[in-house]
Amino acid sequence: MASEQEDFLFADQDVSHEAQEAATSFWDVLVVDDDPEIHSVTKLALSGVEFWGRTLRFHHAYSGQEAVLALRNNPDVCVLLLDVVMESDDAGLNVVKQVREDIGNHAVRIILRTGQPGYAPEEKVIREYDINDYKMKTELTRGKLVTSLMTAIRSYQQICELEQQSVALTNILEASQAILGHTDMVSFSQAVVKQIAKIIGAQENGIVAGITSSSRVIIFGGTQNYVEFFGDGLEQLDNGRVIMQVQNCFDREVHQHTDHDITFLLQGKSRRAAIYIEIEHAPSAAQLQFAEIFLANVSVGVDNIKLINELRDVAYKDTLTRLPNRANFIDSIATYYQPDNDSLVFVLLDIAQFSDINNGLGQEVGNLLLLAVKERLCIEFPDCQLLSRIGADVFGLLLPAEGFDEQRFVDAITVPYQVGEHVLTMHFHVGVCNQADFHYLGLETLKLAYIALNQAKQARKVIDRYTPDLEEKMAWRLGLIRQLRQDFELNKLEVWYQPQFSLTSNEVIGCEALLRWPSGNGDYISPGIFVPLAEDSGLIVDIGQWVLEQACKLQRQFTQLNLELSVAVNVSVPQFKVSNYAEQVKETIVSHNVEPSKIELEVTESVVMDEITTVIETLGELKSFGVEVAIDDFGTGFSSLSYLQQLPLARLKIDRAFVKGIPDTDSGAIAELVISLGRHLGLKTIAEGVETQAQAQLLRDLGCDEVQGFLFAKPMPEKELLKFLTNSKK
Repeated sequence: MASEQEDFLFADQDVSHEAQEAATSFWDVLVVDDDPEIHSVTKLALSGVEFWGRTLRFHHAYSGQEAVLALRNNPDVCVLLLDVVMESDDAGLNVVKQVREDIGNHAVRIILRTGQPGYAPEEKVIREYDINDYKMKTELTRGKLVTSLMTAIRSYQQICELEQQSVALTNILEASQAILGHTDMVSFSQAVVKQIAKIIGAQENGIVAGITSSSRVIIFGGTQNYVEFFGDGLEQLDNGRVIMQVQNCFDREVHQHTDHDITFLLQGKSRRAAIYIEIEHAPSAAQLQFAEIFLANVSVGVDNIKLINELRDVAYKDTLTRLPNRANFIDSIATYYQPDNDSLVFVLLDIAQFSDINNGLGQEVGNLLLLAVKERLCIEFPDCQLLSRIGADVFGLLLPAEGFDEQRFVDAITVPYQVGEHVLTMHFHVGVCNQADFHYLGLETLKLAYIALNQAKQARKVIDRYTPDLEEKMAWRLGLIRQLRQDFELNKLEVWYQPQFSLTSNEVIGCEALLRWPSGNGDYISPGIFVPLAEDSGLIVDIGQWVLEQACKLQRQFTQLNLELSVAVNVSVPQFKVSNYAEQVKETIVSHNVEPSKIELEVTESVVMDEITTVIETLGELKSFGVEVAIDDFGTGFSSLSYLQQLPLARLKIDRAFVKGIPDTDSGAIAELVISLGRHLGLKTIAEGVETQAQAQLLRDLGCDEVQGFLFAKPMPEKELLKFLTNSKK
């Protein structure tokens, strides 16, 4: 039988092979046959055969069991020359089944050989188990065996390449997913170096560098051995080879390859970068192709991080000052929550009347002022740990508690500011919160500082500190404001009126509209409590308009009753800040068909001095329309007498503080001064809070024109007023 096999194996000797250089690798072939001579003649027949620069290396198995074991131990076998009939009639087919199903080797090519035609496998078996070829041993000449082997090896090579590509593409996908989750350049760069080294089969050792807008090459990040240079210029590296390769990559705009390293060029939409990797051996062409695919994703990642950083700047930085904004501050201040530590203070700084600068000098000057305040804070407080622009005109500072002096702080920030061609003297309100009072939520810490800031505003102080009782007061205030708003919307507020009298005739000449807020239990909440709350919350604007409308309705009833009386209405600062306030008053008076001269507006000195130019223009417009104006509580403020002549006034109202002590503890000197001033300016004077005949007599003797007070009549609701006026005429 052996001689017959030798005959068919060597029957065709027309294939010759020229001597070639020794190959550096092999194609591993496993011969499986229970006949040892078949092994010998197969090896002899194929000796010297070489495919694509690689010779054959033979492995031998003499049973199906040995074949399976050999394939488990040597996964690099590319061709299996397998006898069908060995220890059993289907031993070869069992080997095929175990190779494909149990071992899971789908790459090895299988050529079945048999000397017994009756044991040929069915076509279904050949198809399902991916058998490369089936030959009768009697068919196999040397040339046909070489041809079958060449076909099988070519098929094996293609399958391996496809598997390598599949693995490589999977690696690229995993690598791309690994880098796209990063939002900062340092961690992103480290991930990029790690993944690209894996793709090209190199050690993880390299950097990512990029060109900034100033054309400087900066090290974005890389592996741990370069960590001390992250963020530095490329020139700071102590490795000249890295510097040269990266610089060449940018200058020549192509990848750089040497025996020791590879530098890949990244051309993103928004920036250029280079990835430097050290190598021990040159990557294959396929690895470089896969690296190029991965680099496309790296470019997208670089652009995404730039976009993320820009979005972070928008979300967490103030565009004008480039300081951290409110959102950034809230996140940052939370990290300083340490209940047992009191080494820091949080200072909240509000620029008083900043809107006046914007409106009067323009927004550009307002922006320059903000930049000047920022610069002042940076210079004066270099130990500041956190500086933020929290609001339009509000800055926040985190300063060491030791050495923080309130007066020094105020003195430092109130030095006049040179803003363009203007020298501005600014005023501030400041709230201070100690670290021991910080909250674990940044927003709550900010709230505490705002409580102190608002307390400073309400107390007309420059600076105030947060204390726990302030929070209780603030909660009470907010609750009261909510209740006031609700009761106003439900029409629960009332307007009472206090008659005003002529000291000459003792007759009623008008009345003052006074706001009243029922508490619901038969009592009334003091105006001294709720009016300031309404002013601070801005609710006074709507309430003030409602009071004016009620006054106009009353004045309409006076006209119907032939009563020549005026109605005085108080006006607060927030109302005067409403645009076109004068036009709003005129429209209200016209809509109620009221004589303008029968409506008087009482403004306090704080209103007059708030924005003197605007107030003079507004009052002048109202006077031209016919409305009379009185200065309420005259003498209690700090108004400049130089402005008094410019104001279109009709009356000066003497505050009750200058009346209540007459004649026992007060000679009436200030009242006399106001009356004399009014006489010289051609203004009538009216005194409030008159409760005794002695007070009335002295005021009469001093020349006061009019009075109001409990001596003559208390404030009363509208129905009682009309009844009082009807009775007083009898």
